[in-house]
Amino acid sequence: MATSKPFDVAIIGYGLSAKVFHIPLICALPNDFNLYGIVQRSPKPDNDASKNHPGIKSWRSVDEVYKDPDVDLVVITSIPETHFSMCKDALEAGKHVVVEKPFVATAKEADELIAIQKKSGKLLTVYQNRRWDSDFLTLRKLISDGTLGGIVEFETHFDRHRPDHPSQDSWKLNESPGHGSIYELGTHLIDQVYCAFGMPKRVTAFLTQQRKGGKEGGVHDSHTVLMHYEGGMVATVKAGVVSVEVEQLRFWVRGTKGSFRKFHLDVQEDQLKDGLRPGDKGFGEDPESHYGTLTTLEDGGPVQRTSPTILPPPTYVEYYRILAKAMKGGGEVPVKAEEARDVLSIIELARQSSEGGRTLSV
Repeated sequence: MATSKPFDVAIIGYGLSAKVFHIPLICALPNDFNLYGIVQRSPKPDNDASKNHPGIKSWRSVDEVYKDPDVDLVVITSIPETHFSMCKDALEAGKHVVVEKPFVATAKEADELIAIQKKSGKLLTVYQNRRWDSDFLTLRKLISDGTLGGIVEFETHFDRHRPDHPSQDSWKLNESPGHGSIYELGTHLIDQVYCAFGMPKRVTAFLTQQRKGGKEGGVHDSHTVLMHYEGGMVATVKAGVVSVEVEQLRFWVRGTKGSFRKFHLDVQEDQLKDGLRPGDKGFGEDPESHYGTLTTLEDGGPVQRTSPTILPPPTYVEYYRILAKAMKGGGEVPVKAEEARDVLSIIELARQSSEGGRTLSV
């Protein structure tokens, strides 16, 4: 039986996102995807995509990607303010598109791209890889099987202790559309809450600069967002850069039958940075020391026990596995553009809430 040819993939950008979060996952599915080429405008002797991946196409301009008839899928890993134009051009050139988060700068731009995508007949999906964090999927199972009962509070954190301003001139420090903590880390955390509970009814938010000594009017580096749901449930979405802890809190979820508390981030990002690859022994597996704590009511009193993270872990490869199936006509994309648009709508309300000091209805 003949097998279909792998889809040829073009990556735009060759920074951390491309090297850590996309290329290893694409290469883990050789029957589905072929790393065809990379756009890198200014290669350096110690950072050259063509040397790291011999035999691929090496482009200096995105226009060359759009013109290449062999490119099936374009993966956009450039800075946020380029996302709209690159998505638009790639779709209109007849390419499927994966775009890094944040999707685009505004929900209005998202709607425009959704209309272009429908007209093009191609697929458009946003890279919300943390839907496949093993701890988040563990928590979703505890919620869906009723272990925690009715959820009344859901806390999701991405706190770090990085009180000093970065010395390098990073684009992330610039006050530009799509920049700041709520677009960088908040996009992931809000997306997880959205996946679990849908759109909230109201939003209250505080966007702040916890680092001192930065330039006046600079981009916010921290945020706390309260997402209010029907029935009184509140989800707290928090990311701060001043948090002196031995172990950083990740989840704290309380329900009528029990609670779940978890420290530490999913291990996949650090493993990928360290050179571990999907399929390697231990990839994506939470160490026992990172397992969460489940407290439930038994005989009228609270009983605490360790709650193992799910095994085997699904890993971020699942995103591209689902995408390959969709490109072959076998289902939906892993993250719909409409879902990413909804997350942007929540972020926009959060910004307005913080600026105006009030709670806003969705």
